[in-house]
Amino acid sequence: MSSPAERPAEALSNESPTDLSTERTTEPTTEPAYAGGPASRHTSDPSGGADPTGRSEPGQPDWEALRRRAVEMMERAYAPYSHFPVGVAGLVDDGRVVAGCNVENAAYGVGLCAECGMVSELHATGGGRLEAVYCVGRDGQPLMACGRCRQLLWENGGPSCLVMTPEGVLPMSQVLPQAFGAANLGGGGSPS
Repeated sequence: MSSPAERPAEALSNESPTDLSTERTTEPTTEPAYAGGPASRHTSDPSGGADPTGRSEPGQPDWEALRRRAVEMMERAYAPYSHFPVGVAGLVDDGRVVAGCNVENAAYGVGLCAECGMVSELHATGGGRLEAVYCVGRDGQPLMACGRCRQLLWENGGPSCLVMTPEGVLPMSQVLPQAFGAANLGGGGSPS
């Protein structure tokens, strides 16, 4: 079978991401080392083996399951310059768990924070609102999102989205007080 790069785009559109992942695992890799060793192909259970809803009881986030998923993503981070791998996992209002890791670049300014990957997965898999987010660094402990990422969490979770921080669980309204949002753009609308 030809590589995905050699096939026309329409041929790829009917394949599931799992099909592409499986195909790639058979190819030899010369990729740089990732935080957790050779690059994983994201074929594991997205919940990190926990309840796929990311909830420990009705209406409550399973913080330990989110932490485990964030650690798994941190191990997949591409951080050859800073050597500071970051992973994040978020519970979506429909029960999905979305996740991301940081991806650095030699042109430092175009590196992507873990939250960028998580928000991309959120929208690529159906959208929704983030209800709870857990971000970790190399030590697996809670890590506070940078300012840019706090804005991403606000846009995609709003003031009531819960964030595990080094000081415990806080709502976004405390993590990013007086946040800029869609209402500030005039018309008082919300993102569609």
